[in-house]
Amino acid sequence: MKKLCFLAIFGILIAVKGQTNTSSTGKKQITLEEIWNGTFSADRMNALNSMNGDFYSLLNVDRETRSSSVDKYSYATQQKVATIVDSKEVYDLPFFSSYSFNNDETKLLLGTNFKQVYRRSFKGTFYVYDIKTKQVTLIGNDIQEPTFSPDSKKVAYVKENNLYVRNLEENREVKVTKDGKINSIINGVTDWVYEEEFAFVKAFDWSKDSNYVAFLRFDETKVSQFSMNVTGNELYPSTHTFKYPKAGEKNAKVSLHLFTVANKTVNTVEVGNYEYIPRIQWTNEASVLSITTLNRHQNDLKLYFLDAKTNTSKVVLNEQDAAYVDIQDNLTFLDDNSFIWTSEKDGHNHIYHYDKNGGLKNQITKGNWDVTNYYGLNKKNNKIYYQSVENGAINRGVYSISLNSSDKKLLTPKNGQSNASFSKNLNYFINTHSSTTQVPTYTLYNAEGKEVKLLKDNLELQVKLKGYQISKKEFFTYNINGNDLNMWMIKPANFDASKKYPLLMFQYSGPGSQQVSNSWNRSNDYWHQMLAQKGIIVVCVDGRGTGFKGRDFKKVTQKELGKYEVEDQIAAAKFFAKEAYIDENNVGIWGWSFGGFMSTNCLLKGNDVFTMAIAVAPVSSWRFYDTVYTERYMTTPQENPTGYDENSPINHAEKLKGKYLIVHGSGDDNVHQQNTMRMVNALIKANKPFDMAIYPDRTHGIYRGQNTRLHLYTKMTDFVLENLNVGKK
Repeated sequence: MKKLCFLAIFGILIAVKGQTNTSSTGKKQITLEEIWNGTFSADRMNALNSMNGDFYSLLNVDRETRSSSVDKYSYATQQKVATIVDSKEVYDLPFFSSYSFNNDETKLLLGTNFKQVYRRSFKGTFYVYDIKTKQVTLIGNDIQEPTFSPDSKKVAYVKENNLYVRNLEENREVKVTKDGKINSIINGVTDWVYEEEFAFVKAFDWSKDSNYVAFLRFDETKVSQFSMNVTGNELYPSTHTFKYPKAGEKNAKVSLHLFTVANKTVNTVEVGNYEYIPRIQWTNEASVLSITTLNRHQNDLKLYFLDAKTNTSKVVLNEQDAAYVDIQDNLTFLDDNSFIWTSEKDGHNHIYHYDKNGGLKNQITKGNWDVTNYYGLNKKNNKIYYQSVENGAINRGVYSISLNSSDKKLLTPKNGQSNASFSKNLNYFINTHSSTTQVPTYTLYNAEGKEVKLLKDNLELQVKLKGYQISKKEFFTYNINGNDLNMWMIKPANFDASKKYPLLMFQYSGPGSQQVSNSWNRSNDYWHQMLAQKGIIVVCVDGRGTGFKGRDFKKVTQKELGKYEVEDQIAAAKFFAKEAYIDENNVGIWGWSFGGFMSTNCLLKGNDVFTMAIAVAPVSSWRFYDTVYTERYMTTPQENPTGYDENSPINHAEKLKGKYLIVHGSGDDNVHQQNTMRMVNALIKANKPFDMAIYPDRTHGIYRGQNTRLHLYTKMTDFVLENLNVGKK
């Protein structure tokens, strides 16, 4: 492609091995049915649970006999060495679907009969299983987040919004709180917005000596309720009501409390002024609790250490940013209670080592690249293990580095995406690796990066794909609005530069996200391949605001979500439309969630280049979205009304010229259907035609129910082919 600067580091601009770029006889066409019936599914490893020593465990399920077992394996040999528990041998518990160990791995918590609450939260029936005696003790029904105390003598859990502690030796239950009430008071687990945006459910933690339980209490009484009609299968629909704080509105009042096991008392902990407490974690000093607080703008983070014995706290770390400070799960305490922390304070996300008083000991990683995952510290060799984009923003590599910043080493393949799952002692890791030309493989490595054993190669899928007409995915950069943006393109396999092809752009564009990555196909990639087979060029551009290119690139969209991102997509579309082989009269764009917000805005504000758009589950105004996510990037509507309204597609409905399909699930508790209905009302007011599809009771992912995804993608395919004039003269 003329004018394009191809990235030499990628080295992957080839088709899947054995395939050509032409439509050879015998090559199959990808079908929608195959995309959604599992034809192209890669064989994946079960989620493993690392154990003490060089062992891990797996939950193995036999669906025919409705039985399950927890089995123990050796990292070194990958052979099963023991069956820890088999449901066929457990009286009154024929099946379980979750398990967790106590510290010394003498007991298990077994869970069954799960009922989903929100995206990450479930209620279930839980039992304690004693591995030596094979005795089973019921903990309770409809409980959440049961957790062993470090001394294994107790279990803490939440039921009906109250926190409980059960003494296993005496089989006696203590009700720590008594004021829990649905849609009012929550103790020990999070409310909807914390779960969704701070990504955790369990809001309590045991001290290392098992003497204390710290927990959060959420007072939701002043949070406005949101209601959704549930169509269901009954004669009359029902209503689902829950507390949902929208931007600028009141949050739950969150407070921190400390339960002392010995005297069964609860004390309130004061930690200065804050809006959010997104993390609590006990340190390696038994009576010292770490607490992370944020102000409402989320640009002033404080890390407190609380002495539980004296109920006094101090700030050991304070991070501030002109935009916002990200919350992370990388806080790791060493034996001397110094700690590891990750931060973007030098412009890129890096790993830091602080002493127990918050004094900086060392910035461990440095460079114009981001650390994307922190795996932990191996205390035996003082090596830290992490993932980063040092080999280019679209790649991920796993590295080791000494605590003093020496001896850095790449442990995995240079190109593609590597993601490690380490053993508890960090002596081994299983690396999941893929690229655009390599299906996912699972390989066991030791801590020095030596390959021990290939576990799964997905060769069957790789061979199967040789029989299909697969186009190569080309990566490149181009300077758009003063920034080098990463892009990919999929052309029809029989591409002819003398012809003109319709163009479909795909993007997400949300803060810190990435769609242009050197990784194996997702479901959308197979759909894009299918569209390429039908004669469409598909392109993806990661514009300003996306991730893994440093703090400033990511945070440039602050207070203006939908401005710079839209400008970049429009400018990219105009650039592509000038290419001789692009039909400038047939340029479309589509996206989901934030991407639906973007595709709608692009069709309206870029009506001189875009001729069609699909928006699935779109935000139509950030006024309708939750406080934590929205205000992190936009502050409040009261403070920033123009930022909210000038970039809302609702306020540009009169600019619609092209064809527009808007899709939503009526059971979406995340991006509410209200967004679509308000967008539709704006289009009606402007007398603009549109197409709409509503999926009853489906959530944000629009996937539950037989053939839901097949139906959705069939509709989108028909809309794309019709409105990009594919095959028409």
